Amino acid sequence: MSSPAAQIHVLNGPNLNLLGMREPGVYGADTLDDITARVAALGEQLGLAVTCRQSNHEGDLVDWLHLAQAEGARAVLLNAGAYTHTSVALHDAIRAIKVPVIEVHLSNPLLREEFRHKSLIGMAAKGTVSGFGANSYVVALHAAALL
Repeated sequence: MSSPAAQIHVLNGPNLNLLGMREPGVYGADTLDDITARVAALGEQLGLAVTCRQSNHEGDLVDWLHLAQAEGARAVLLNAGAYTHTSVALHDAIRAIKVPVIEVHLSNPLLREEFRHKSLIGMAAKGTVSGFGANSYVVALHAAALL
């Protein structure tokens, strides 16, 4: 009997449900469904069970970080959207769990507005992947597979 696949939780924050329509020059033409399908397929190839969720509500993201811990996830990929720069609650939730969190961004925040240069998520995360469009998730999933 084979052991169950390691779990990876992919959490997406506010406005990421609008990918494909929202500023495609910044975020690309891929929809969140496109990215989710790509990550799920790659997860299967890597022997990982990938669960993807999106919410525009900060508390949902906090609850899902706690759930990742409770379910024994190997890692969390977190694109917190704008909460990256504002959420002490997400920062604290990441620090409160033992599951490594990889911060993910489609664009490179350091090349954008100054208010995007500070990441409260990055201050608590294991690492950050940014600037590769939808492939940021692919790179982050490969990193998670190595943990």
